[in-house]
Amino acid sequence: MVSEVHQKSASPSRRTASFLAVGFAAAVTAVSSSGSAAARSSRETVEARPAGVPLMAIVALGEQRITVYDADGKMLQAPVSTGQTGYETPAGIYSVIQKKAEHYSNLYDDASMPFMQRITWSGIALHAGVLPGRPASHGCVRMPYDFAQTLFEKTSRGMRVIVVPRDVAPADVIHTTLFKPKTVEVEATALTAVGNYAQVGGVTAGGIAPKHMQALRAVADARGGELSTAAKKAEEARQAAVAAGAASTRFAKALRIAERDKTSAEAQLKQAEGVLDEASASSSGTAERAAEVKAAAANRLAEAQIRLDSLKSEGQPKLDAAVAAREAANLAEAARVVAIVAAREANAKMLPVSVFVSREAQRLYVRQAFQPLFETPVTISEASSPLGTHVYMALAYTDGGARIRWSVVSMSKSTDSGEPRSNDRRHRAGTRDANARATDTKVALAALDRITIPQEAIDRISEVISPGSALIVSDEAISDETGTGTDFIVLMSGEPQGGIKIRKRKPDAYYRSYRLYQRSPYGQGQSSWW
Repeated sequence: MVSEVHQKSASPSRRTASFLAVGFAAAVTAVSSSGSAAARSSRETVEARPAGVPLMAIVALGEQRITVYDADGKMLQAPVSTGQTGYETPAGIYSVIQKKAEHYSNLYDDASMPFMQRITWSGIALHAGVLPGRPASHGCVRMPYDFAQTLFEKTSRGMRVIVVPRDVAPADVIHTTLFKPKTVEVEATALTAVGNYAQVGGVTAGGIAPKHMQALRAVADARGGELSTAAKKAEEARQAAVAAGAASTRFAKALRIAERDKTSAEAQLKQAEGVLDEASASSSGTAERAAEVKAAAANRLAEAQIRLDSLKSEGQPKLDAAVAAREAANLAEAARVVAIVAAREANAKMLPVSVFVSREAQRLYVRQAFQPLFETPVTISEASSPLGTHVYMALAYTDGGARIRWSVVSMSKSTDSGEPRSNDRRHRAGTRDANARATDTKVALAALDRITIPQEAIDRISEVISPGSALIVSDEAISDETGTGTDFIVLMSGEPQGGIKIRKRKPDAYYRSYRLYQRSPYGQGQSSWW
């Protein structure tokens, strides 16, 4: 697992050896199981059509396989090995929250975890590993090496990962509750040409993005240009400050020398005056020589004073310039930081959003770019009756950006069909090669029929809805795994959760505070960038 997964430093030779070991082990597994159903399916399936951007991956515990979908359907498939008994990979809804091509477990003998894609901070990830034909991991999802590398190269942080007891295929749906882009009038100068495709939130979606999304892209590009300019100015100001500081340092050194020379000349003059006083009481010849020494000392002091005054006169502008350069550099750096924040916010507004409706909490929550935006109460009819758990995915723009095409994956528990739990099914003949069952769209649409979302929330979500976004509807509450740096994580109650329970994540400060807040009379959850 990836709690397993704090990255460790390793020598290139050790890393190479680990990668070779993984590849060799996988090869041995494939050879030793040749002729079996597991061996026949040990090669990943890549669709013959051009593949798009992966939107979701479905990990089927019963079938021990992973299937990856883009906007047009299935694009990749491979066998997996999930968590063994006591360390089960929990059925639930996740997303990729971190990616590392080279990773090593910090709990299990520094084991290599190539092409790691983390889905919880408590320690579950997708990665390359040995596939014995059954659940055998400590909670992670092991994949064939070549498949893991291919998937790693195609995915981005935020890709939805759905772990189901039994394999299920998404189905297209249409419903009035599913969000559509809001028509927002924008100035022509805010638009940029996007051609026949719009790159929005890391998802290339067929069709033209709505004008307000194009405007957001224009704003993001403008903020990027401002950041580039601010970074250039900050670097120029830094270099000027360094040069001015160097000149100031040289002046300070020369000033110290001049002050030291003046102090030395003052000491010599004082000593010469003492000698002259003593000589005056003796012979006139001694007094005359002492007077000459005093005069020479006085001349040296006068010269030292002239040099010191001259340095101060010439050097003060250098000191002032150094101070001004430092202040300018600080201001330029502050402007760069502001530009970074503005650029990040502008880009974040284009990323897909996740909306979660919890029947247990009777609330709707919205997150974008792994950050909470807002929440609001919702009305659910027959609130005591289950809704089920459904993931509605926004696939692509249609009708010139006026609408979005949606699909749905409905999750059912092992007990819903009367079948044994996933790990108990691993020896059933033919399970690995069984076809995914189709999502029951009637049930998924019936769940939407029962939900009433406030119009204000609909308007706010519609302003930023884009391909790659998701609406999650569930009887479950938000898992404590949801927090800083994650999308919504929803765990299926009643399913084995050993891989989570052995290292259960504590709720972060945000969720502790907002749960207290929502119970207060003022808990409206209005914080957002809108």
